[in-house]
Amino acid sequence: MDSAAKMCLECLQRRIEADFSGRLTFLHSVSDYRLPFASAAVVQVSNSDLATPPQFVFNYMPYRTTDCFSKYVDEFCVIEGDITESSSTVKQVQAEVSVGISSDTSSDFDTASTECRHFSNGRVLDGCATCKISTRFSCSRAITSLAPTALIGHVSFELFEEIASSFSSGSFEGQLLHSLCQLIEGKSAGRDGANFLSLLGLPSFKENGFPGCIRHPNICPILGVLKSPTDICLVLPKTPFTLENIMHYSPAALQFDWKIQFLIYQLLSALSYLHGLGIAHGNLSPSNILLTDTSWCWLQISEKQLLNTALDPSGKSLELSAGSHCFEGCPSHALYADLSLLNSVNWQSCFYSWWKGELSNFEYLLVLNRLAGRRWGDHTFYSVMPWVIDFSVKPDENNIAGWRDLSKSKWRLAKGDEQLDFTYSTSEMPHHVSDECLSELAVCSYKARRLPLSVLRQAVRSVYEPNEYPSNMQRLYQWTPDECIPEFYCDPHIFNSLHSGMPDLAVPSWAGTSEEFVKLHRDALESNRVSLQMHKWIDITFGYKMSGEAAIAAKNVMLPASTSNVPRSTGRRQLFSQPHPPRQIARRKTHHNNNGQPENNSQSEVDSVEGGDFLIKTNHLNKLEEATSFCEKSWHLDPCYNVHSSDCLKNNTSENELSTDIGRNVSPRKPDSTRNYCEKSTIDSNSLLENIEEGDDSVGYQELMLWRQACSPKINSKRAADDIFSVGCILAELHMGKPLFGSSSLASYLDSGILPGSVQDIPHHMKVIVKACIENDWKRRPSVKCLLESPYFPKSVKSSYYFLAAFHGLSRNDLRLQYAATFAKQGALKRMGAFGAAMCAPYCLPLIVTSASDAEAEWAYLLLAEFLKCLKSEAVMKFVVPSVQRVLQGTGYSHLKVSLLQGSFMQDLWNRIGKQAYFETIHLLIISNLCIAPHKSSTSAASVLLIGFSEELGVPVTVHQTILPLMLSFGKGICNDGIDVLIRIGGLIGEKFVVKQILPLLNTVVNSCICTLSVSKPEPVQSWGSSALIDCLTTLDGLVPVLTTETIVKELIEDRDSPYVKIIMHRDIGIQVVNDIFDLASSGRVASCDGTVHIWNGQTGRLISIFSERSLASSTQLAERDEDNMLHFNPLPSGMLSSAFHGNSYTTMDYLGFSDRLIVGTGNGSLRFIDVNQGQKLHLWRSECVDSGFPPIISSICSSSSVRMSPEESMGFPSWIAAASSTGQCRLFDLRSGKIISSWQAHDGYVTELAATADYQLVSSSLDKTLRIWDLRRNWSSEQRVFRGYSDGVSGFSVWGQNIISICRNKIGLSSLQSHADEDGHYRASLQHVYMADGEAKNASVLSAITILPFSRLFLLGTEDGYLKICC
Repeated sequence: MDSAAKMCLECLQRRIEADFSGRLTFLHSVSDYRLPFASAAVVQVSNSDLATPPQFVFNYMPYRTTDCFSKYVDEFCVIEGDITESSSTVKQVQAEVSVGISSDTSSDFDTASTECRHFSNGRVLDGCATCKISTRFSCSRAITSLAPTALIGHVSFELFEEIASSFSSGSFEGQLLHSLCQLIEGKSAGRDGANFLSLLGLPSFKENGFPGCIRHPNICPILGVLKSPTDICLVLPKTPFTLENIMHYSPAALQFDWKIQFLIYQLLSALSYLHGLGIAHGNLSPSNILLTDTSWCWLQISEKQLLNTALDPSGKSLELSAGSHCFEGCPSHALYADLSLLNSVNWQSCFYSWWKGELSNFEYLLVLNRLAGRRWGDHTFYSVMPWVIDFSVKPDENNIAGWRDLSKSKWRLAKGDEQLDFTYSTSEMPHHVSDECLSELAVCSYKARRLPLSVLRQAVRSVYEPNEYPSNMQRLYQWTPDECIPEFYCDPHIFNSLHSGMPDLAVPSWAGTSEEFVKLHRDALESNRVSLQMHKWIDITFGYKMSGEAAIAAKNVMLPASTSNVPRSTGRRQLFSQPHPPRQIARRKTHHNNNGQPENNSQSEVDSVEGGDFLIKTNHLNKLEEATSFCEKSWHLDPCYNVHSSDCLKNNTSENELSTDIGRNVSPRKPDSTRNYCEKSTIDSNSLLENIEEGDDSVGYQELMLWRQACSPKINSKRAADDIFSVGCILAELHMGKPLFGSSSLASYLDSGILPGSVQDIPHHMKVIVKACIENDWKRRPSVKCLLESPYFPKSVKSSYYFLAAFHGLSRNDLRLQYAATFAKQGALKRMGAFGAAMCAPYCLPLIVTSASDAEAEWAYLLLAEFLKCLKSEAVMKFVVPSVQRVLQGTGYSHLKVSLLQGSFMQDLWNRIGKQAYFETIHLLIISNLCIAPHKSSTSAASVLLIGFSEELGVPVTVHQTILPLMLSFGKGICNDGIDVLIRIGGLIGEKFVVKQILPLLNTVVNSCICTLSVSKPEPVQSWGSSALIDCLTTLDGLVPVLTTETIVKELIEDRDSPYVKIIMHRDIGIQVVNDIFDLASSGRVASCDGTVHIWNGQTGRLISIFSERSLASSTQLAERDEDNMLHFNPLPSGMLSSAFHGNSYTTMDYLGFSDRLIVGTGNGSLRFIDVNQGQKLHLWRSECVDSGFPPIISSICSSSSVRMSPEESMGFPSWIAAASSTGQCRLFDLRSGKIISSWQAHDGYVTELAATADYQLVSSSLDKTLRIWDLRRNWSSEQRVFRGYSDGVSGFSVWGQNIISICRNKIGLSSLQSHADEDGHYRASLQHVYMADGEAKNASVLSAITILPFSRLFLLGTEDGYLKICC
């Protein structure tokens, strides 16, 4: 029975705010109900110092004085109150509880005495009449075993803060990993390690477990138990996925057999622990199997296991109704009084009720939402409803005006068929729809009046502006391409604003009040006109028009996920593969009271099928047959995983339980009842390693058949056997991709013993296991122990589990790293073989990049070296190489980086992956450590490594792979050690190599630099040329000692084209300059760009972070293209480095205020996204090279988010980004997908500025002496309006209203967005001189920048000689 403390979502949020003094951030509710009632919510600490604060689940249970669990919590709270030391006392008491079997000095009776420490008066909770949690042990001992890590006390923010702190710091189970490390090393260790290994089945599984104070690694940890006067709140860590999520939204994440085997092994291990305690889970299903971010499995423990059943003293079942725990006066219960709350009603009965008109459209759509995984309270995946009217007129079934076409999606209606066809035909991945049918942005905008401002700032826009939200329903409908939410059909309160600056959402004029509007809106949804079309909308949103040819015809093809094998918790789930039958009988009549609330009416309006008309009756029978066929084909929507014999183990009095029921009427102090609790484990480091084995990973059919014949089931409880049945159903579904049983097929199987035909889709070897688990006779089902020891699980799976189980404790990352390295050092990875090591690698290697201390670096190096030795070459490329790359890409000092560069690791890596792969993945990263202010220790190690490799590579490869990339780094921050590599390699190979290879390349670089400095180009390019010349000169000076006197005279003095002479004769070597700056208003920071991006504190000027591009992959591509020229000393006429920012320098940037992110252009034509708040680089959009073979510089960027909207304009998500290049090319990108919408030659020269003046309008300026305006609604490849009349290149411009103020040398140009062409059809800018304050002297300085001061209507000019000038 469901005993959760269900509340409406607003009351649940109010409850949490009241319990924790408003100091927690309520994120969203967690509910399996079709209506907005829940007993659980996701929260996080509001003011956390962590970049990504951990999230927790609060699960509320009713507090009843008759429950053993409530008594258990009461006793802890009594202890806490007596000692009067809040949370610290709770921890102390919990530590005392943990003595028992975990103590180093435990005796045979320690466990019994420990049990009495649970209560201040020494009392023990034995099995009682109303609650039988375990059939073997007392309730108090069973509860402690299920929640050994929990901190218990009265609800308070201080106690929760301690729980959150302990979880974040990894102190809950840190001692366990320390004990295991000691045991593995053969040192004296406590009992924790040995007791933990016994939970894993080491040295062997035991049918009868014993309760202890160590959590099983596959049981979801209960972090805290907080008591309030009416409820008990369980605090659980938030996991990103459930197995149900993976099955529905990313089944490819479990496409390999070993992943399924590993998951099922974890599940069975958890069940083995529960069954050993005399506890059956009783509700095993994919939704109760939690998966962490590493896909580690946790079996959820909830009130069903902690309470077992909820019975009042009279023996009657207790069930709480929805809203029973709401605050007094809450209207939510009345809002949904006419709707069914039963969560167990199967879909088929709901469908038939709707089809016959007994269930409303609103209720049926809520059922479909629940099946699709959509949930109330979670704005990222909210319950969706259709818009049925456009609000222009009052809905009237007899008038077609105002009704929405439900045969088309709202996205299609909003965008238009022409735009969708264009998107589909021009996209790299054809699609019509690029977003969900109901996005988080739309949900939060709909509910803006009721949501906290913090939520709006996070989900909608970082700068809260109330006037930008649609003010009435008709405007809201026109603004959004998304569908509707249920509240607009049932809750009048959604229109009422809680924010002083935001007015109420206005209802149409034909509805006087929000209550009346909800009544009319709901009536429209339930109207016959809508009912007759509802199946069409269902087909688009949940049905067969989501895929295949039907989706193409309906213009409903979704943009597919970029990676299908990545686990996802949300997504579009297609429920039906056949057209949904239309409703055959009109909706039931719904009346509303004076408050606008719906009231039930038992009478229904039924389409007449009575009478003697044979054709009418035949037609009705045909439609009934069609509906029945549709139901049969959709049976998978009613999956069944459980066979429930009774609701509690207590009722199985006629059966032999899991073991002798020693918890009943037996004192736990008696020696015979505790004798086996503290049985000492004989496992040590040697025996532990003996259980780590390598074996054949294939599962043979004959082996499984022999196992099944030899397996003698020892399962003695039907409840435990029912858990095994559930495992079989889950295993079958993982292989088939659909449930094994529906409600009807399960009933048929239990009656006849005939399996459904779908069982033939299971592989033959799997069928043996599945059939064994789902035996109709429960006594013939294998026990958990029998399954765990079956040949279905290869030795590599078991060995990996033993290695990784402790790794997933609630511990710090450094302890995990130490444990993994210690175990690997003892030979664990080698013993489990390459396949087992490959299973462990994804869990262990991500920790390596976070290593900070020298000790962690040593562990990380050891772990990397062990994986390198044990993995196959393919696995090394997949797992080890990315970890090494992340280490080499790190900035600042890293002991691990130095260790990798200094030792033999790189040589071993070379040998494992081969020369070609090494050069493609590692070599250039080593070179990158010689650039952009690296640490001295890293540069020294990298330079020695490169010099050493040059001896083995030979001349051509050394030039191509080392010399060229180093020279490409000239002017970009190359350090002295980098230049020293060139010098030392030259000295090592000899004078001939220097003359024939290095000097010609240096000459090419010098020519390119001098060419750059001689031509008027933007300041960043000039600065690069100067810096690169200095690096060339330094290299030449270092190479002089290698050369003989004759060679020096001939190559460097007499030759007038020598690089030495050219550098000495050139003047004006400059310095690096800042080329872009942005005020990040939402965070009070400032961003500047000078080749790298610096983030500064806007108040103090303190440098917060630096971003730069470390990869030199594009440089390698350039070197490969020029390989022949470079090796034959015939450089391209245009110069090897015609692009000064090639590869890894930032050239310009733009600020996305809605998400607090920067878009940065690079010297190789790419766009990099940077998350300022998180302090990390995000995705990179690469651009192809132009015809000359060199990538263009991104010279300017803008986005539609930069458009300043008036209060009357709708606010929305920016839809595009425009990027211009040094070649005059302009590209328009879709911001959601990154696809190129259009690309055109905008100018004949360097584009200096881009700006968006409207969602459809773009302005650009260039050094080609023009300013142009582009209408994006037209043909983008054709010119729009071109303003001429400039005497020189246009350096930049600024837009104020409809006016454009541009700068050209020492003049300003005035233009208008609404200007008309002259008689000749040309547009001309009006150029004017800028005068000084006296009004007579003209400004002679070259203008370099301009911006408008919006409040004063003045404009600020920057000049090349370093002055700022304010003009009016």
